[in-house]
Amino acid sequence: MSFGLFSSIKETASALRKKEISSVELTELYLERLSGVGMRHNAVAEITTDLAREQAKEADKRMTEAKSLLHGIPYGAKDLLSAKGYPTRWGCPGHADQQFPHDATVIHRLNAQGGVLVAKLAMIELAGGGNYNVPWASATGACASAFDKNRWAGGSSSGSGAATALGCVGYSIGSETSGSITCPSAFNGLTGFRPTYGRVSRYGAMALCWTLDKIGPMCRSAEDCAIVMEAIAGYDALDSSTLREKLNLKRRNPKLRIGLLKDEFKDSKAETCKKAYAEAIGVFKKLGHEIFEVEYPKMPYDAAVGIIVDAEGASAHEHFIRGPNFDKLADVHQVAGFTAAMETRAVDYLWAMRMRVEALKANAVWDKCDVIFMPTFYRPGPPIDKLFSETWVDMGGDGGPSNLLGWPAMAFPIGFEEGSPLGGQFIAPALREDRCYQMAAAYQRETDWHLKRPN
Repeated sequence: MSFGLFSSIKETASALRKKEISSVELTELYLERLSGVGMRHNAVAEITTDLAREQAKEADKRMTEAKSLLHGIPYGAKDLLSAKGYPTRWGCPGHADQQFPHDATVIHRLNAQGGVLVAKLAMIELAGGGNYNVPWASATGACASAFDKNRWAGGSSSGSGAATALGCVGYSIGSETSGSITCPSAFNGLTGFRPTYGRVSRYGAMALCWTLDKIGPMCRSAEDCAIVMEAIAGYDALDSSTLREKLNLKRRNPKLRIGLLKDEFKDSKAETCKKAYAEAIGVFKKLGHEIFEVEYPKMPYDAAVGIIVDAEGASAHEHFIRGPNFDKLADVHQVAGFTAAMETRAVDYLWAMRMRVEALKANAVWDKCDVIFMPTFYRPGPPIDKLFSETWVDMGGDGGPSNLLGWPAMAFPIGFEEGSPLGGQFIAPALREDRCYQMAAAYQRETDWHLKRPN
């Protein structure tokens, strides 16, 4: 047999078409793994057993006419995406009984491709909009990294990261407002694709921040991410923010110029990450890419994102914040954070939005390079049992304008420290997901970090 639970989408699709395994059999294997190792890592919000078995049977019936590589392959979705007939709790104890009578557009599109939804995956409650300070800020508890149960899996797409890396699903869907795809991808050795703002419909998804939220795939390779992205991207009349311009990941680019931002490896005492980053740069030089040092205009990007998330998050969840279940949140810091966010002043929100327009000057960086390559973080996931205020020290991360301006990014593994993954990421201008994909795929053809699996 030429595949297993960690096989690529193309390998699995080939096995299904050759009848080396049926979708029903594959689905049962993933359901068993979800109920075992997935649950032990707190990566699962709801196993959709009945739906998965029904979809798998239908996929097998239609296998000979299948046109999509995703046909018959089980996947998981972050629990902020609605799935008809199942709870959508948004990771929140206060929404334990919440259901919606429709599928999110992303789930609808994957199901239409013959996908098999096997699970809603764990997430940080309300996507962390109240500024959570503990790994266990979730109705399902602290989600553990696939590689080390003593480390956090990252957030807010925690379960999507851990479950995919653990081989509990063929691939998963996550979402990002400010790091929620790239973070768990880094901490679990995955490849995560954050699209341009508006590229993927958010209909049926929990809103945290209407002007920042993005939905994208979390997979075991850049190639897998591209396959899933092509299936879910596109205009949706149910989401007026979606782009009409079609995604084109097959665009042929010349040798792309790589921009490097000033690093702080020395000050952060991140020698292992420094070495992994340097080795990755060496791969790109070997492939013939030019390297340039670049910098963004100095602006308070993080402050603007913080105010926008506070204002829009408080508005999106106002009824819950004012309601009787608000104090059921797992993290008291979130209770305090959302309460404070309700007092965000209009003048502050408008300042942040004006700053966002000013931040467009950062697009000048693309005159000097085609993509930016940087470490996702300087270290692996922090301890799972401690406050972030104690452990999130010298972690680094993308403090620039990329989320504020809706730029795409692809995060992928570039090494390991103490047995846990380290991630790098490519960032590109808006609408140029093809550049991120091209660079990450080229790197993965030359290296095998993305093929490492948890014990």
